[in-house]
Amino acid sequence: SNRQPVRYLSADKPMIRILLSATAMAIATASHADPDRVSILMGSDHINAKYPFNEFNPGVFLTWEGPVIDWTLGAYLNSYERGSVSLTASLPVVEWDEGSLDLFIGAALYPVDGRKFALHVGDVVPLAGFQLRQGKAFMQVIPSDGIWTDAIVSFGVTFSLE
Repeated sequence: SNRQPVRYLSADKPMIRILLSATAMAIATASHADPDRVSILMGSDHINAKYPFNEFNPGVFLTWEGPVIDWTLGAYLNSYERGSVSLTASLPVVEWDEGSLDLFIGAALYPVDGRKFALHVGDVVPLAGFQLRQGKAFMQVIPSDGIWTDAIVSFGVTFSLE
């Protein structure tokens, strides 16, 4: 095969410290500025998975809605059955009365398993995709590289706290 091996980034500890510091700052901010939304992650579906991923992924996410960008901090049971934390920024592309379609980008800490991803810095992995919210339901689509799965679709419920 002419396929080249994937080269991995290896700046393990500094990136983990940065993500943990950002998470701590977001949590500290929560005590001074109430979040606007809480979302409950329920599960996921790994499209064309080549590994038996865990698809029961309970988690809690808090979102602070800004004038342009929304920030979301969450903790959840990941697809490898370990705890993860993530921090994402989302940009609404289209909004309507009870919903929106957003682009999001961020990072998640996948202890032990982060190095299994094609792109990673230690156990920190990038996240990017689309989020659809309609009423109290949400769905995220995260495209993948096709090595372990083609895409991840996650879903849950979301509630405004205003």
